Amino acid sequence: MKLGKTPPDEARAAAVFSAQEFLDSSALAKTAVDYARGATIFAQGDRSEDVLYIRSGGVKISVQSKTGREAVVAMLGPGDFFGEGCLAGQALRMGSATAITPSTILFVAKPKMEQLLHKQHGMSDRFISHMLSRNIRIEEDLIDQLFNSSEKRLARALLLMARYGKQDKPDRIVPKVSQETLAKMVGTTRSRVNFFLNKFKRLGFIEYDGQVPLKINSSLLSVVLHE
Repeated sequence: MKLGKTPPDEARAAAVFSAQEFLDSSALAKTAVDYARGATIFAQGDRSEDVLYIRSGGVKISVQSKTGREAVVAMLGPGDFFGEGCLAGQALRMGSATAITPSTILFVAKPKMEQLLHKQHGMSDRFISHMLSRNIRIEEDLIDQLFNSSEKRLARALLLMARYGKQDKPDRIVPKVSQETLAKMVGTTRSRVNFFLNKFKRLGFIEYDGQVPLKINSSLLSVVLHE
């Protein structure tokens, strides 16, 4: 066997590993909590003691400045981890997590998660993949904010919320979020968000009746890809 090669059995095991099934198994000590839409999962400044996993639903991560200004920094969906800062010594939550749809969240205590990542290779591979994807997403978000127009930023935000690029068949349905929340994600005003949503509708990029949720058509990608 050559160095640097993954044994076939291990490669197959990693390919079929399901974080969802593993975290749902009775063998793992965790707590499952159901949240209604708009419920706070944790608040900025709370003690950071658990890693969380979205079994179903959606979560908004936001940060509030000392002056009260709020910025939405991430919109997460099923299969995503969050609150992992505790593993790096983060004592307090740096932001707040809010359910944007009825959601079921799994809480895994920090010591248990650390033990799990050391002993369950399939889980550690899945978690590392999540962290790398999150870092790439943060870099892309920064580039998006620095160089792209608010119209393109909104199109990208809608596509990400519909899970484009996360799965073979995107949901097409964007979770029910307010135009104010979309504005905070994009870094613009609610009136501009409303203007662009109506423009996307007129061009056939989305199906929208003035209320969110809305349906995303793949043609919306043209807004993001257009130079």
